[in-house]
Amino acid sequence: MTHILKTTKWAVLALSLGLMAACSDSDSDDSAAKPSAANNPPAAQSTLEAAKAAGTIRIGYANEAPYAYMDSNSNRITGEAVEIARVVLKRMGINEVEGVLTEFGSLIPGLQAKRFDIIAAGMYVTPERCQQAAFSNPTYGVGESFLVQKGNPKKLHSYEDLVKQDDTKLGVVVGAIQSEYARKMDIPLDRVVVFPDVVSALSGVQAGRADAYAATAMTINDLMNKTAAGDLEKAEPFTDPVIDGKSVRGYGAFAFRKDDQAFVDAFNAELAKFIGTEEHAKIVEPFGFTKAELPGDVTAAKLCAGEPAAGK
Repeated sequence: MTHILKTTKWAVLALSLGLMAACSDSDSDDSAAKPSAANNPPAAQSTLEAAKAAGTIRIGYANEAPYAYMDSNSNRITGEAVEIARVVLKRMGINEVEGVLTEFGSLIPGLQAKRFDIIAAGMYVTPERCQQAAFSNPTYGVGESFLVQKGNPKKLHSYEDLVKQDDTKLGVVVGAIQSEYARKMDIPLDRVVVFPDVVSALSGVQAGRADAYAATAMTINDLMNKTAAGDLEKAEPFTDPVIDGKSVRGYGAFAFRKDDQAFVDAFNAELAKFIGTEEHAKIVEPFGFTKAELPGDVTAAKLCAGEPAAGK
């Protein structure tokens, strides 16, 4: 089992989640040492103005496919969020992005500390996060899923199934919304296993440390498509959690610092021209996104206000 765990873990890293701590379009290996566009801009220059002048901007990501991850074959970060960012930012006069790998739970603190200027990680917009960061309008909406052992021995098809079985444990990634779902669904804290990243969560289910790993349906789909974890499967069918009387559907977007609202507004203006177009569909299709994941008329303002039910 140990050999299986190690082999699968490194396979995931090599195939879809990457091996590098930071990256850029120019294959720079010292991006962690550089300041973000906003760190030391000229006097009276905004983050957007500084990025335009430099022609590049730093984005924080958490190495979670299909949203943002290192492609080990091209040595380049990619994913739904990253590729959308490239298009929109280029239209705004920023031609290059540099990626800064960060644990999911540290993305907002890293943004606030100016380690990078945008979070491009498919992060859900929630009222709580809106108190700490400014969000663009969403680029997708998606439901939840579980990764379980082959055959789903505990028959886990919903958060409610976990609640009913006292001997089950749920795996979540640190900082992800799924831990909040577990709390609101009354799953005891001692039955929630927190992992630092997706790879560890996958291995944790294999080892029996958790009976299910909770993530977005897109994340679970990507794991099943890109790993050789034949001893695991996606729990099907699956029922999304119902919280405050509403079935949860999460909406992912880009996050900016609170004092960069002008940047957000300019970004949203270009984003609105792009989402739902044929160009958009072509760019995100390789990552498993279809028309079914389009956000519709949902906006960051609605999500920050808690309507509709906001979820990663």
